[in-house]
Amino acid sequence: MNALPEDQDLLPSTRRALGHRIAVAQNEGRAPSVVAAVARGGALVWEGARGSADGHGLDGNVQYRIGSITKTFTAVLVMRLRDEGLLALEDPLEKHLPGTGVGEVTVRQLLAHTGGLAAETPGAWWERSSASLRPELSDVLGEEPLLFEAGRRHHYSNPGYTLLGALVAAVRGKAWEEVLRTEVLEPLGLDRTTVQAQAPYADGWAVHPWADVLLPEPSEDLGLMASAGQLWSTTRDLARFGRFLLHGDEQVLDMESVREMAAAAAPAEPGLAEFGYGLGMQLTESSGRRLVGHCGSLPGFVAGLWLNQAEDVVAVVLANCTSGLPAGSLAADLLTIVADAEPLFPEPWRPFAEADPAALELCGPWYWGPAPHVVRLRSTGELELGPAGALGRAARFRAEPDGSWRGLNGYYAGETLRAVRRPDGSVSHLDLGSFVFTRQPYDTEAPVPGGVDPQGWRGIGPGPVGPARRSTRA
Repeated sequence: MNALPEDQDLLPSTRRALGHRIAVAQNEGRAPSVVAAVARGGALVWEGARGSADGHGLDGNVQYRIGSITKTFTAVLVMRLRDEGLLALEDPLEKHLPGTGVGEVTVRQLLAHTGGLAAETPGAWWERSSASLRPELSDVLGEEPLLFEAGRRHHYSNPGYTLLGALVAAVRGKAWEEVLRTEVLEPLGLDRTTVQAQAPYADGWAVHPWADVLLPEPSEDLGLMASAGQLWSTTRDLARFGRFLLHGDEQVLDMESVREMAAAAAPAEPGLAEFGYGLGMQLTESSGRRLVGHCGSLPGFVAGLWLNQAEDVVAVVLANCTSGLPAGSLAADLLTIVADAEPLFPEPWRPFAEADPAALELCGPWYWGPAPHVVRLRSTGELELGPAGALGRAARFRAEPDGSWRGLNGYYAGETLRAVRRPDGSVSHLDLGSFVFTRQPYDTEAPVPGGVDPQGWRGIGPGPVGPARRSTRA
């Protein structure tokens, strides 16, 4: 994590509010310990801890099990394979991992939990039983692995991410944990994120629901299920990982790919995924703000990692209790405290050093039929097209080598915007996915689909608008 610039530090009142929030959560959730961290702008700006742990103090270096946050790490490995051209997200699993019996399910569907697979493994509860009970993928999937038709609904599946871990191992020719260490953990400097616990680490506990007493939880090696929930980590490592998920890192995945992971790829499922699911990333909303990240749990542990992309803030919460403390919602609360108390300052406006004349020529008002729109050129080099003073479709566009522009978001994501020029080189109109934008409403000199009435714009003369009516009075 970067050194802390003075202007990134939090106000004392904000720090106290964060500390108070985790103190209340630890007390009311009856967790033996809870550790938390907030990072902003790439710097660790706050750490907090409550409770105690046997044999060591509590800080951002103590390991806890992070459960299903492991899935986001596995998804990063799969996206790396895609970016290297070793697979496509639309590939059926069978193409790279034959013989599973669910080979028609695609890589994308597994990432987004839309493959139709069961939520859990058959037999004993896999999180609290020996991995020796599931030595093969067939033991993980069972005789009836598919509950739904692939692609029809979001249904969270732990076996699905076991398959993705096996896919990574098959394509790389190495064990999932080795690939994770060399391709993600080491490049990002996550030296306290490991497959097996490394001291100092917290013990996992169950808290009696009606008495203030504890029961130790077993810590099983998950075997083939490791890629769905095995990892141990710390708040400091997860804060650093969260920054990567916000901005990317050319050593692992670029920003475009991590943003793709954070975009909705699965439909919403009321009560389970109200805001959809990305590619290894959960989506939610808290206090009107869109958050992305993941929650996790294993017997004895709960974990939450949430990112506020708009405010460039990461929050992490780890606790060593099986239930009682909602780590995910607590992490979301920490983001809300920071965003409400200390909203992010916008970047200073800066003009272009040198603007592209061809792009500058496109700026100003355009009309889609009678609807006014405006094109703006930003100092990022992107075009923005949106309605002028009214609701409607808006999007950003990136310049392409052939002189066209590719949509980056919204309705026009992936669509091509072209400036159509007259023989003298001047711009006649814009073509956007068959929509024609002209400099005047329904410009007669532009090829408006359906043509333009030759009588042009006109008013309605005096007299009745509809057919004349005969009076029925005598």
